[in-house]
Amino acid sequence: MSFNTLGLSQALLKAISKKGYTTPSLIQQKAIPVILEQKDVLASAQTGTGKTAGFTLPMLQRLAETQKAKFRPIRALILTPTRELAAQVYTNVREYSAFLNLRSAVIFGGVNQKPQIETIRKGVDVLVATPGRLLDLQNQGVLSLKRVEIFVLDEADRMLDMGFLRDIERVIKLMPGQRQNLMFSATFSPDIKKLARGVLTNPVQVEVTPENSTADAIEQKVYRVAKGLKTGLIIKLISEGNWEQVLVFTRTKHGANKLCKKMVAAGITAAALHGNKSQGARTKALAGFKSGQVRVLVATDIAARGLDIPLLPHVVNFELPNVSEDYVHRIGRTGRAGASGEAISLVSADETTYLRAIEKLIGITLPIEIVAGFEPDPNASTIPEKRQQRPRNSNSKRTQGNRQNNRNERRSKPNNPKRSNKRSY
Repeated sequence: MSFNTLGLSQALLKAISKKGYTTPSLIQQKAIPVILEQKDVLASAQTGTGKTAGFTLPMLQRLAETQKAKFRPIRALILTPTRELAAQVYTNVREYSAFLNLRSAVIFGGVNQKPQIETIRKGVDVLVATPGRLLDLQNQGVLSLKRVEIFVLDEADRMLDMGFLRDIERVIKLMPGQRQNLMFSATFSPDIKKLARGVLTNPVQVEVTPENSTADAIEQKVYRVAKGLKTGLIIKLISEGNWEQVLVFTRTKHGANKLCKKMVAAGITAAALHGNKSQGARTKALAGFKSGQVRVLVATDIAARGLDIPLLPHVVNFELPNVSEDYVHRIGRTGRAGASGEAISLVSADETTYLRAIEKLIGITLPIEIVAGFEPDPNASTIPEKRQQRPRNSNSKRTQGNRQNNRNERRSKPNNPKRSNKRSY
């Protein structure tokens, strides 16, 4: 099958050709015709399968076909959980609409809002946004969602993990009842299905892979190792393997900073990416990693969904996630768009429970290797290490790990120190 058979316009086909794409992915084959029919869609596909083009291409075609006045209200809204994902989606929207008379913009926090406001006031057809900055600018009267015709909720499961349910509900109330709704998620959990019932109308369900599956193109492997020897082992693997582009995941921001410093001390160029970094620092780190100037990017789970790095060869779990589904999202940064990749996990004794839960989730027993000189400690406890408990928000079902990784994504309004309900930018 080719893109020519999906009913897309010549302008979109020209943009697709410019990108070098010839054959649509399975999610694109299934989703594009249905979206062009103006039906609501609930779609699930593993990461790296082309979901963004699956909703962006038919959305742009619909908007281009009905473009009339010079005045440009926001007619399509794409809501994403993180800044990195918002920026990535916006880039794709711009590329695909290169030969269309449509304007797009992206808004998220961590940067000056003035340029974003100026762009919106000039007129925007497609707006890509994170929830916090969107609601902030709406409250300031900068933008209106009353003319939205198409609403896309991207990475819906991640949205719920990060505690954005109330923000999503607020955004929905700001849009007209008559609109097309598209919800894309890596999983169809009960919470996602419940959310879908409140957003979608008679949706067509599209699912191209088994839930929580991992791409066949990803070679997965476990190195059993003593906890205190992990840093030495990962430096050895990277150095002796001549790995040039490695995405490494840690569970905490402090752990990411600590590992990054040790990498640099060992002569490996590295940068950290997590919620405590400013948006400028995050953008610089990611740009350096993509260009090859930075060899290793050490990240927390804030990066598990929003990164699109073509042909990324190596992903390393320096620490296993305590939420099994996050393993799927982490390793999904490699093996994208049909390319091969390698996912390695360094597992100490106290992570045994996490490893078993991951294997149960993905239905695979991962092969185990032991490197001489980095053997696991036979006397170490297999009980997961307890992390410091923090006060739990009674209105949130998020895990402690997600709260910690995403705290910097949220801030209260200025000049109101008593305000406790924070939202993400």
